[in-house]
Amino acid sequence: MLDAVETAVNRPSDPSRDAREHVPLRAAVEALPPYVPGARPAAGERLWKLSSNENPYGPLPSVVAAIAEAAADANRYPDMYASELVEALAAHVGVLPEQVVVGNGSVAVLAHILAAVVDAGDEVVYPWRSFEAYPIAVSVAGGRSVMVPLARDGRLDLPAMAAAVTPRTRVLLVCTPNNPTGPAVHADELDALLAAVPSDVLVVVDEAYLEFVRDPQAPGAAADARGAGAVDVLRRHGNVVLLRTLSKAYGLAGLRVGYAVAPARIADGIRAVSTPFGVSHVAQQAALASLRPQAQAELLARVDALVAERERVVAALRAQGWDLPESQANFVWFPLGEATSERAKQARAAGVLVRPFAGDGLRVSIGEREANDAFLAVAQGWLADR
Repeated sequence: MLDAVETAVNRPSDPSRDAREHVPLRAAVEALPPYVPGARPAAGERLWKLSSNENPYGPLPSVVAAIAEAAADANRYPDMYASELVEALAAHVGVLPEQVVVGNGSVAVLAHILAAVVDAGDEVVYPWRSFEAYPIAVSVAGGRSVMVPLARDGRLDLPAMAAAVTPRTRVLLVCTPNNPTGPAVHADELDALLAAVPSDVLVVVDEAYLEFVRDPQAPGAAADARGAGAVDVLRRHGNVVLLRTLSKAYGLAGLRVGYAVAPARIADGIRAVSTPFGVSHVAQQAALASLRPQAQAELLARVDALVAERERVVAALRAQGWDLPESQANFVWFPLGEATSERAKQARAAGVLVRPFAGDGLRVSIGEREANDAFLAVAQGWLADR
């Protein structure tokens, strides 16, 4: 009997039989758009990488030391709920620990948020173009995407998003600053949106680039020189969740630490569907080290330097003749339309990797000064070529 089973398992497959009996994937999975990461240099290729919105600075020595020490415990499971990190983040934000849920990057946390509130066929309203993971996360959750076009200046059209809400809408995603175009939502705009949206619709304010915001009209700008974000909005509304990450300003993109700040009941639901042990011990310790006062001061000084570099780059581009959306993040957006893919190839040939969104435009991260200068030369050449 065992010989017969082994023969059946090891025999060559019958292609016609495989075609009849293959295991089908969910239709939503078959239809998923691919998530396209920023291009990476090939082995041995020397290119400036401005394609992934990464922080160009490496981890602080104190953070590297925490990573090295934590690596010695890699044979042990991490704290499943990242309790110490949750308490540190709660103190950092100014909320209760039961309001904070951490996960394997903000993309994973977003997936958990949708899993907690979206049933099959429910609608999720979001701007487009915006963060590329939104349509993927919505489809995987079984929801239906309702994409609302951006305004012509790359800003979110929040009145149109409010108007797109129907009785089937469960979630509304607000990306501020918007990735990939860059403008930040203003406090009065967000207040007007929340006044127009039913209280049973969850409004997720995606603040992945919060620390780079210097717009005085952004939520929380009056409370902090770097912007406190929408924490006060969260306190005033029971249907708001903030989505944040330590990948950008804190330079931990390779370790994947994201978190949600939510009303306690909603946070409980997000926590209930989260991947067990979703944040590694190494990542937890690196995040804790980054949140300590001295490290945080150093990291935010780096952010200030990147913001200054962003302003230098934007001023140079405008002096060249470019009319670009106002960026409050660590990137700039070029609405190039059908010329996008060709311009990305030209940038690569000139030694700079950028992120094309075919048919729409190019996103260019702010990196090292030398990398930015190399890109400025490329952009000048594009104008001459028009």
